[in-house]
Parts: sequence; structure tokens; C-alpha cells
Amino acid sequence: MTAPTPQPTASEPVPPDRVWTIPNALSALRLLGVPVFLWLVLGPEADGAALGILAFAGVSDYLDGKLARALNQTSRLGVLLDPLADRLYILSTIIALTVREIVPIWLAVLLLARDVALLALPPLLRRIGAGVALPVHYLGKAATFNLLYAFPLLLLSAGDSWLATAARPLGWAFAIWGTALYWWSGLLYFVQAGQLARRYRAHTRTGAHPGAGESGR
Repeated sequence: MTAPTPQPTASEPVPPDRVWTIPNALSALRLLGVPVFLWLVLGPEADGAALGILAFAGVSDYLDGKLARALNQTSRLGVLLDPLADRLYILSTIIALTVREIVPIWLAVLLLARDVALLALPPLLRRIGAGVALPVHYLGKAATFNLLYAFPLLLLSAGDSWLATAARPLGWAFAIWGTALYWWSGLLYFVQAGQLARRYRAHTRTGAHPGAGESGR
């Protein structure tokens, strides 16, 4: 249940089809951390180690994009792995914190419902003949960053210590803003899809197919 994955379009250079790069290795390590995180939180409830995995995920999420551009190691695989890892961490953390009753079920429903709604976009784009994906919007990136800050703080708040007490309001502040931005960015995807549909219909007679726009790693 993810937002439309950014893909190269006709209006931008196609990333090289490379696998063995430093950014891809970081993204792969992030993905491997997802089941470990779930086991730590739901099994032995080793919250300290789980927080360490979330911290690594956050740092590597920042580094892989920076390194891809700095080292000229952007790749098709990286374009897929980076947002996939983000969504899997959000999904797994929602599940874990809901099962542990750290967050209420309504928050999980709100976040998951947005991704379920976005599943309708790829078939709609294919139906109008638009063989391109929508570009990642900056609001979507902001929402992801807010949620990736919120979840470690909410996990840290599961206790009676002064640190847990201090983390609780910060965690909920990031969670509320992140959820609002998550839905706002989701609505923008539908707006973008509508605009793309109108452009394709306008160009049907000429046979031209405008691209969806630029997308990042």
C-alpha cells in the first residue's frame, strides 16, 4: 500500500540500470531492518534496540539520496528502493505501535486509508493511456519525514520516565502534522492525476504524450 512510485518519464534522463552502488546498499540495509524492527518491538519488546534501527533508517534515508547525487550513482533500482523502504517503515511502525497500544487504532486507520486510496491511481493512469507515474511531491516528502520522527518519539514515550514524558508531546506533534501532510499530499496526487488526464485528452488528436514531470531518487 504505497503512493505511486516515482519513475523516469520521457522528459527526464533515464537513470542507469545499476545495482551495486553505495546508495542501493544503504537502501537494502534499511529494508533488511524492517522485520528485525518488528521482531524487537513485538517479541522481546527491546525498545532501545528498535529505536536504534529507526535511527539508522532515518540517517540512511537522508544519506542515500545525497550520496547518489554526490557520487553520480543514481539508478533505477534506487528510485524504487528508497520510497519502498520509507513506506515499509511507516507501515511496520504503525502496526507495531498499534499492537502495543502505544497509538490508537484511529491513527493507524487514517494513515493506511490514505495509501489504500492511492492504489486507485495507477489503474486510472493506465486507463487514460498515461504510461507514466506521478512525480513525488515535496509535501509527501515532508509528511514522511514528520512520521519518521514521530514514531521513534512515540515508541520512546511508552514508559513512566521523565524522558518518556518529554517525548510524548513531541511525538504527537510530529504525528498530527505528519498525518495532515500525508493526506494533503495524497489529495495532491489525485489533483495531479486529473491534470494529467486533461492534458492527455487535449493531446489525443496530435498524438503527443506529455510527461508527468520530474521525479527524484
